[in-house]
Amino acid sequence: VQLQASGGGSAQAGGSLRLSCAASVRTFRDYAMAWFRQGPGKGREFVAAIGGRGSWTDYADSVKGRFTISRDNAKNTVALQMNSLKPEDTAIYYCAADKLIYRLQRGSADYWGQGTLVTVSS
Repeated sequence: VQLQASGGGSAQAGGSLRLSCAASVRTFRDYAMAWFRQGPGKGREFVAAIGGRGSWTDYADSVKGRFTISRDNAKNTVALQMNSLKPEDTAIYYCAADKLIYRLQRGSADYWGQGTLVTVSS
């Protein structure tokens, strides 16, 4: 499985950005997908996850109500819509895939994308 993240960039506080991750895998719906981030001087943290069919999602408390994870199994993509951005959302964002969603929730994954930088200014 290869994951290619895109969509990072700069935004003002209160603004929006949309990240996308394309997966090269034959059975995309077999994989739960997640987004993680690593801010300056911080460890990697879980942001959001979505089940294989897209009906189940989970979010970190810090992004609930502001970020939305979604997937398109026909296109093998997962997206993260980020609204009401805050300076503390500044980080490199990584998409990840694993067949076991609880592993993603615990910060582990079999496959990782290369990361895309999001910078939010106040």
